[in-house]
Amino acid sequence: MPKISQSKKDRISEQILHYLFSSSPQPKFTSDISREIARDEEFTRSLLEELKKKSLVIEVSKNSKGIVYLKRKRWLLSDSVYKVFLQKQVSNNNIYNLENSDKIDG
Repeated sequence: MPKISQSKKDRISEQILHYLFSSSPQPKFTSDISREIARDEEFTRSLLEELKKKSLVIEVSKNSKGIVYLKRKRWLLSDSVYKVFLQKQVSNNNIYNLENSDKIDG
């Protein structure tokens, strides 16, 4: 298998973060994430582990009843990353609204 460059890994990691933001606050299983971004589950897991080391995602190791997962992992955006995504989305929406209001007024 050919090596994947760091820049491509970074772009795939951005896809992962965007997917987790769009599904927030519901944590997603590794298999769901890999299916969504069309990547191998093991490769996706390795990227998620890297993101976890950078404190960008949080690993959820228990189900809703408090039972620890033995083989599965769910993932969630960290609070700080969620806030950054949300702020960016709000600012982009404000810019979009300003651009469209100029077209409507003019």
